[in-house]
Parts: sequence; C-alpha cells; structure tokens
Amino acid sequence: MEIQGNIVNKVAQSGLVSFDPASLYPTGERVLYDIKDNLFMGLILREKDFREFIKQHNWAQYQDQFVAITCSVDAIVPTWAYMLLANKLSVMAKKVVFGDLNTLETVLFEEAIGNLDLEKFRDQRVVIKGCGDVVVPQSAYVSLTFRLTPIVKSILYGEPCSTVPVYKRKEAV
Repeated sequence: MEIQGNIVNKVAQSGLVSFDPASLYPTGERVLYDIKDNLFMGLILREKDFREFIKQHNWAQYQDQFVAITCSVDAIVPTWAYMLLANKLSVMAKKVVFGDLNTLETVLFEEAIGNLDLEKFRDQRVVIKGCGDVVVPQSAYVSLTFRLTPIVKSILYGEPCSTVPVYKRKEAV
C-alpha cells in the first residue's frame, strides 16, 4: 500500500501565536521568613529583643533570593517589625514581599507580565499555554487575559492542537 501526499502541519498554518507564561518565571531560590520564630512565648514581639536579632542575624544567607515575610501564628506584630526585615533584606534579596510563598509567586509573575512587551501580540490569535513543569499562578492567567484582550484578535487556552476559546474580537461591520 502506497501513502501519497505530504504531512500537513495544520497548527503551523493556523497563524496562532503560542505564549507560555512559564517563560516569565524568574529563576532563583524562594524563601519564607516566618516572624513567629522571633515572638516571645509565641505571642508577642519584644522590640528590644527583635532589634538585637536584626543586628546579629546572618542576612547574607538571603543573597539573591526571593523572600516572603509573614507571621504564621495568630499574634499582633507591629508593622515596623516587617519594615525592619524588609530593610535588612533589601540589600541582599532579589525581592521581598509580605505574604506567603504563593503571594511571592503572584507578585513575581505580576511584575514580569507588567514588563512584557505586548505589541508583538497585537492583532494576533494567541494561545496561552496551560500546563508545564513550572506552576503558574491562576492570577497570571487572569492578568495576561486582562492585558491581552484589548489588543489581540483572540485568546485561546491550552495547546495549539487542543485549545479552549477564551475571547474573540467582534469584527466591525
């Protein structure tokens, strides 16, 4: 039996522009700093003790890391305590946020999306890739959709061979 004809790559001919949000993932170690370890009896923060800790702590261990600072226990922590941490980390860390590691990822992706040159997507049919090795926060998909909607012809989610339509511009009559 003879097979005739060429194999046609319909995905390549579709004119779809594929974008993988994971490409925005900034490399670097993520660290959670939990201020609960600085609380007296797990309940309160003593200013004198905390300031001494700030002076003595090895801040170099946070060099070039992404740091989320939080308090995972129900305690009253004054705002200035988080500010002192941010101040010390500012000379070492790549980024410091208040919140957990999920918040950190959200902030990192939001910044990357905010810096993205969207003009390359103008009037294109864009497929936003939906799965891969890097976990992309849901918020990144929302942000990308929000920013792309005014400039693209359409937004699809998934892979070019199997997509879910999200948006299609209505053509002027």
